[in-house]
Amino acid sequence: MAGECVPEGPNLKEMGEEELWELINDNRHRISLGVRPCILIPYLRQVKVLTEVDEDEILSCHNLTNRCMRTSYMLDLLRTQGRNGAIALLEGLMIHYPTLYTQVTGRKPSTEPSRFSGLIKYSELTEYLIRAVTGMQTELQEARNEAGKKGARCSFLESEVRQLMVQEEKSRHLQTENERLQRHLSSLQRDVTKLKDEKCDLYIRYTAAIEEKSAINGRLHDLNLQVYQLQTELQSIQMENEFHKQRSLRSVFPSQTPQLQEAHKDILQQDLAEAIDSQVELAEHLKNYREENEKLLRDKQGLVDQTEALSLQVQQLSLDCKMQQQKSTVVQSQMKELQVERDQAYQSRDDAQAMIARILAEKDTLRSQLVELQEAVFIFQAKRSPRTQVQRSDVENISWESPTSSSEESPLPVRRRLRRMDALNPMSLSSCYSESEDAVPTSVRSKGVEPPSPESLRRRQEVLYADSSLETAETDSLLDDFVCLSDGIEEEQRPRPSFSHGSNSVSLSRTSAPPFLVRTRPKAIRIIGRVLSISLQCEALLSQLTVVGGNKSGVFVHQVTEGSAAHTVGISPGAQIVEVRYEQNSRALKMVLEDSTLEEATWALSQVTGFCHLSLRPRPNDYEALLQQLQNSKTSSGDSFYIRVNISLPADTSGALAVSCNDILHVTNTRPDDTEDLWHASQVHPCQLLDLQSGTVPNYYRLVHCCEPVGRVDAQSEQKAVRIVSTGRQGRNPLWVSVEEENTKSTESGPPSPSKSCVTLMPYTLVTPHFPPVCRPILLLPTILGRMLDKKLDSWQGFQLCEPDVLTSSEHAAHIQRSEILEEVEPGGNQCYTLQSVDKVMKKGLHCVLPLGLDCVRRLHRFEIFPIIIFIGLSARNARKLRSKLQRNGQTEEQLLACSKSEEPLLDKLPCLFHSVDPDSWCDQNSLLTSLRTHIWEEQRKIVWMEPDLW
Repeated sequence: MAGECVPEGPNLKEMGEEELWELINDNRHRISLGVRPCILIPYLRQVKVLTEVDEDEILSCHNLTNRCMRTSYMLDLLRTQGRNGAIALLEGLMIHYPTLYTQVTGRKPSTEPSRFSGLIKYSELTEYLIRAVTGMQTELQEARNEAGKKGARCSFLESEVRQLMVQEEKSRHLQTENERLQRHLSSLQRDVTKLKDEKCDLYIRYTAAIEEKSAINGRLHDLNLQVYQLQTELQSIQMENEFHKQRSLRSVFPSQTPQLQEAHKDILQQDLAEAIDSQVELAEHLKNYREENEKLLRDKQGLVDQTEALSLQVQQLSLDCKMQQQKSTVVQSQMKELQVERDQAYQSRDDAQAMIARILAEKDTLRSQLVELQEAVFIFQAKRSPRTQVQRSDVENISWESPTSSSEESPLPVRRRLRRMDALNPMSLSSCYSESEDAVPTSVRSKGVEPPSPESLRRRQEVLYADSSLETAETDSLLDDFVCLSDGIEEEQRPRPSFSHGSNSVSLSRTSAPPFLVRTRPKAIRIIGRVLSISLQCEALLSQLTVVGGNKSGVFVHQVTEGSAAHTVGISPGAQIVEVRYEQNSRALKMVLEDSTLEEATWALSQVTGFCHLSLRPRPNDYEALLQQLQNSKTSSGDSFYIRVNISLPADTSGALAVSCNDILHVTNTRPDDTEDLWHASQVHPCQLLDLQSGTVPNYYRLVHCCEPVGRVDAQSEQKAVRIVSTGRQGRNPLWVSVEEENTKSTESGPPSPSKSCVTLMPYTLVTPHFPPVCRPILLLPTILGRMLDKKLDSWQGFQLCEPDVLTSSEHAAHIQRSEILEEVEPGGNQCYTLQSVDKVMKKGLHCVLPLGLDCVRRLHRFEIFPIIIFIGLSARNARKLRSKLQRNGQTEEQLLACSKSEEPLLDKLPCLFHSVDPDSWCDQNSLLTSLRTHIWEEQRKIVWMEPDLW
């Protein structure tokens, strides 16, 4: 309603037709935005300035697509009625839209009958208002019933949410059990590794023992040969001795002396003794060698038995590992199903919350309409007070507040005008009307009008009271959400209305409802998602308030300068800034800050000067939680996002973080210590979402616009210093807030740039983490070397080569339409590598080896398949090692090096990370395959970081 200090405008009765319509046309835009035709048409029909055909054209014409067009068409029809049309329109505004009436005419809404033009009789006006109130009460009852149904539906959804939370708890238990099994599996794998090491040691010892035995056998063979030679020599010597002995005996003369024979005999005996001693010594050596040989044979048998026992243990552990792997696979499949169910449960919960929020919003709209209806009723009550003094002699016990009468009432005391606690600008009311405009309009026009005699009004009021008595309990519960405000003057106690009909008398047991119902402020902010629009005029908005938060928590108003324009319009701490609209250089701009960082929000608010519109969402609980986290040092701001570094930066003594190209950083504060050119970030663990070393890094625009020098890299270091990012969009910051020009709906950010494909230095790009399934596809580059190694990987356990599918022409066309063809074996042929062939291998729990090129990576990413990309570095020395294999495939070393050189720059255009194998880390195919197995295992454990598609 209009304020008390509104100046009186010109008298409408004294104005001519042209003056009235000139006044209406001056405010035509305001009337078109704030008026609903379905509310004014019944009154305009009652005063006979519109016909039923006009009503159908206004409300049912398909060419009138919105409320403003219908209102404008209604004004055109009223213009044909001349002065009566203008007077009827203004009187309708005075009844239904008093605030708009004051804005158009400059006069306060009148409560005196003399202010009406006389186009409608006073009794007919009373009859019209009674029917309007009756229809609105019926609509209110239907809205209450619908709200009850929605409440029951909400209770059912809440029970489902509780069940889903129980299922989520079970899934967490299963996940904990899965982690325990994985830890147990890791311990078993470590035990197997230890056993393998022990087995290798035994193999080494066994080999050494075999070599020692061979040496001993050779030595024994040599000794046997020596013994045989000695025995042969001994026999030859004995034979020679016998021969010489016999010869000497024959040749000795009989005259020889016995002394010579004795001497000769002693010599022979001495030689015989020496030969016997040598033979005994050789026999002793032979015996020792035989005993040592038997001991070695026993040791050999023991080692063989021990080797067989270890082989049995290794086989048993291998079977146990396979069983554990199968169990882990089953558990992981169950975890996937539980995660799918959990996601469905989250989706159901979000739908339920959205439905609850929508129901509460509808309920709040109905309550606001109830407030307006009660205000209209009591305005009409004040208008009827002079006439009721004349008719008091007929009916004395029936008042306007009683539901048994609508034409005769007791005199009312003069009441002061009440004020709303949370008064909003008229645009908020128009927005509420626009939300419910899509509903089918209901007409409350009269059917079979009767003269307003006391008896007819009494009969109608009896029926109304019989219906309204059933709604007393619900009305009482509805009134609990509202408060009545007064100016400090206590009102007189009004008598309880009663009426008599025949022998029955009914007396109301409760006092009349307060004249104005205003929702209390705590009740108003309980609706989730309500956005309040506030307009203000300020020189520099950022100088009047400070903000906290970020893209994760939302940007909240933290402090408001007392006495400033922002404080005057009611901006208070704890409100989230959703959107800001302002004008700059004769252009209307809109900035969405709902998920912006603190740096973006600060920059956006610093651009606001002059008249602006702020969209705020009250979220006190989230604001208090954020302040609690900031005080407990759990977080430094409300920012949290991940970026990929495309440029190497050195460290310095001021706490800057040293980063390399392709590192992943977690940015947690975009304005540390209110600095404008630094971010606080942490390095991320490659396998888990854990923050490691932290520090500050230059922000995006400091590196781009200020030409921050890139950290120098030594000439001998092969680490990449800069990654050149190609984009098909404008050269703009992909991390920056969206600035939307309202008249052209074009999006721009920062300084303008040419709209064409460009290659520019983007220091950082946004990335999101993905956790793919156990076995990811394998893509080896360069292509020529990858095709040579694919068959080797196919022979490994846990790997399978992707096979092409043979498609018909119709199947080929269908697969192309669904973008499921990764690559064709031959251009125009019917053999193609499809997405289904890759998915088939992955469902077996195997790594799918892709014999494809780089073009298949983006196609796989569209279907949430993230291959492991390994680029094998080559040098001239490595290429020479592969010369024979290249020749068997009909290729040369120069072709291999050229392929590697052409494909390496294309890797920077991929939206994901890849692994490079140093050419110095392998020398032949066997060492390369061994290192590939290790790299695949490491890449499988890592998190997959994906950039948005910049094309």
